[in-house]
Amino acid sequence: MKVVHTSRHLGHDPRIEIESSALQPAFEHIGRAEAIHAALLADPAFELLEPEAWGTGPIEAVHDPGLIRFLDDAWSQYQRHRPNTREVVPDVFLRPELRAGMDPAVEPDAIEARLGWWSYEVTTPITEGTFDAALGAVDTALSATALVLGGEPAAYGLCRPPGHHAGTSLYGGYCFLNNAAIAAHHVVSTTGGRVTILDVDYHHGNGTQQIFYGRDDVQYVSLHADPIRAYPYMTGFADETGTGRGRGTTSNLVLPAGTDDDAYLVALAEACERITAFAPSLLIVSLGLDTFVDDPIADLALTTAGFERCGELIGGLSLPTVVLQEGGYDVASLGENVRRWLRGLDSVRSPAAPRADIPPRAR
Repeated sequence: MKVVHTSRHLGHDPRIEIESSALQPAFEHIGRAEAIHAALLADPAFELLEPEAWGTGPIEAVHDPGLIRFLDDAWSQYQRHRPNTREVVPDVFLRPELRAGMDPAVEPDAIEARLGWWSYEVTTPITEGTFDAALGAVDTALSATALVLGGEPAAYGLCRPPGHHAGTSLYGGYCFLNNAAIAAHHVVSTTGGRVTILDVDYHHGNGTQQIFYGRDDVQYVSLHADPIRAYPYMTGFADETGTGRGRGTTSNLVLPAGTDDDAYLVALAEACERITAFAPSLLIVSLGLDTFVDDPIADLALTTAGFERCGELIGGLSLPTVVLQEGGYDVASLGENVRRWLRGLDSVRSPAAPRADIPPRAR
């Protein structure tokens, strides 16, 4: 299987984050991607490739251009006011009640306020190289997608930072740009086919759901911890099924604490039935491994062997498949867990898909 990876992720290097009312070491750090890279590099079943450059065109097709401009200069603008600040996080957030009865808000000039305009929480620091790393993650996702459109049965994009919490005009949840959403929109807009995004991260992909909630050309199916107890708390309930033309194209399968391999595979089989009914031309998997039994910020109980079984089940769909990395924070086991999931997928992967023309990269 071809693996797309870039060292540009090293530029996003948070060492601390604010979570649960405490300052603590960052869970989403460079060691995660390095562990996955090392595990796949050591296995001859995987061929590692550098991504191509795609520019900002595919990103602007999904995200508010204002968010892109903000991420481009946020760290440097903050340094002009607060020099030597390594990790930049918001102090305040825009809530509708702040301007109740007044004219609609417009993006402010002060960087402290701009942070709270574009972000919705405090666990996602911006560091000096964050924006370039986020662009590299998008390039990784699009390059893996191009491999599959070009005939590879499956490809894996080692995306970091992850993406599924980033919405059209919001970043947060360790995510800045939504890698899977950008790849999915690229496919439907250039091929005319339909795409399913299957999100198996422990946390609900609120950003991906929001982006496609009113669309019928992209199906979003997510298995995740019940938001009654788990981040992002505000989205991911079973009754969220889409709106307008998108009604019925969103599926949220919520999981109780302690869900083990067998119970998870039952839910995943239900997800596969919904995917089959939608009949997409291509499948994108948002692969989170924070469902692992030893993950430090989650409470499910999947094992390494269980991950391989999950990959096998997805492979049985016989769909051209792009796998993009999301969460997973038990770094000691993360590389092996990814490797086994991909091995499972590869063991039953579909025949090569027909080639598709790939439009010129946006420059």
